[in-house]
Amino acid sequence: MSRSLRFALTALAVVTASACVPIQHPAARVGHHDDFGTPVGNRKVADGGDLVMGLSSEPDRLDPTTSSSLYTRYVMNAICEKLYDLDSSGEIVPQLATGLPTVSQDGLTVTIPVRTGITFADGTPFDANAVRTSLDRHLNLAESQRAAEMGPIASITAADSSHVVLRYKQPFAPITAALADRAGMILSPAALQEEGDDFGDNPVCVGPFKFVRRVPQTSIEVARDPKYYDAREVHLDTITYRIMADANIRAANLRSGDLQVADTISPQDVDALAKDPDLRVLQSPSLGFQGIWLNVGNVDGVGKPTKPIDTPLAKDARIRLALSKAVDRQTLVDTVFNNWFEPACSPIAPQTPYASDASNGCPAFDPGESRRLLTEAGVKIPYRIELQVTNSQDQLRYAQALQASAAEGGFDIQIIPVEYSTLLDVQKNGTFEALQLGWSGRIDPDGNITRFLATGKAGNYSGFNSSTLDGLLASAGQTTDLAKRADLYGQAVELIQEETPVVYTYRVRNLTVHTTRVTGVEVYSDGVVRLGKAAFVSGED
Repeated sequence: MSRSLRFALTALAVVTASACVPIQHPAARVGHHDDFGTPVGNRKVADGGDLVMGLSSEPDRLDPTTSSSLYTRYVMNAICEKLYDLDSSGEIVPQLATGLPTVSQDGLTVTIPVRTGITFADGTPFDANAVRTSLDRHLNLAESQRAAEMGPIASITAADSSHVVLRYKQPFAPITAALADRAGMILSPAALQEEGDDFGDNPVCVGPFKFVRRVPQTSIEVARDPKYYDAREVHLDTITYRIMADANIRAANLRSGDLQVADTISPQDVDALAKDPDLRVLQSPSLGFQGIWLNVGNVDGVGKPTKPIDTPLAKDARIRLALSKAVDRQTLVDTVFNNWFEPACSPIAPQTPYASDASNGCPAFDPGESRRLLTEAGVKIPYRIELQVTNSQDQLRYAQALQASAAEGGFDIQIIPVEYSTLLDVQKNGTFEALQLGWSGRIDPDGNITRFLATGKAGNYSGFNSSTLDGLLASAGQTTDLAKRADLYGQAVELIQEETPVVYTYRVRNLTVHTTRVTGVEVYSDGVVRLGKAAFVSGED
């Protein structure tokens, strides 16, 4: 770390000390041990009880087709099961499906066996035709965020009451992984017909709980569903998701017992919470990433045809690469996040089988080279960029430290704090120059790249177009050969780093805390906190 950056970060610590724990640079990296939580199993638990979970940000609309928020996934996990799920080891397992898909020899026909004899929360029968209805909506609704995740589907049919058939234009290997998240959530066809575009205001699915009410910016309540096919394994009466943006308040409410669970615990608080004998810290590595999205063509909104943006940042890849080289990734995560998080340089998590030397490669922190690239591009130094960022304490801390780092490389970053739900709209509408947000990650790398950077996709917030990248991603999706896919994704990362529509910055460690009064809380590397079969320990309420 350079002398000037060290001075800037020390100054940042002094400035922010009154709001939160001062920044301290750890002397050495330390190891952290995974704890995904455990199922209730044979442990004696109470039947009933009202659990309260603190959410660090408000979810967007509770519609699996259109939502893009991690916090929506927390709530939907309790009320809306998927065709497939992940287990604690990261393996894909059936949930509303009865087995893994069968794929034709040419890879163009995917047949999914699904449950029968169960019902949605509104009593509507669950069958293959209901599955077909939801998958068709995920694929074709104009506002869908799921279409890119489902691949080049030609048709969706119900072969009979217990089998759904997807026919593809080209083979698409990531489909099973996609159906283990929101693309695989199945919605009541009766509720879809009644609610239409307003389904997210009163969502109805198959799940251990059913939606009750939402008080905007305050809370979301769900209640045990007696119609659920595995109701005997559900113990709680209700779950209330309470919106608490302030990390200090979440931590205080955990200690007081007003919360039993809290998501995304700040690295500023987690060490102290871990020492409390009445609390348990769950932690897991993340499949996702945090990054800075640079708008190069998103003028009329995501998914719309891109248009030129007449700024040097949008037009010249040298300026975007200069910004990437001005980010001291290792120093920033160590300093801001107390050694809990890791630097990230690509959308592919290094612990996955799809990682390679190419995908793990990182633009070196080189402020001198950053300034040289800016000079070569012919722009005034310092080059000014407006960066919109969520107004949470950790995100503002990181943005301020990033500001100091980038200044060495010739950038003048202006930080604009925005409420999280508003920032999601800003991202979709394209009303930003640069924007700091993350992605919780998917088990298949296609879900971390294609939806964000393939031409015209509903998550391509940067408005980036590259026929070369499109070809690499399409080829990677058409083969099941893991080594070939890893090589193709490595090539894709090299191209992304050259063009830099996104500056990847760091990878979180999923941190969730719950009181020892409850058990059965689980959180995996997909970042989702699972409460569907949690319970209060027997003898307490």
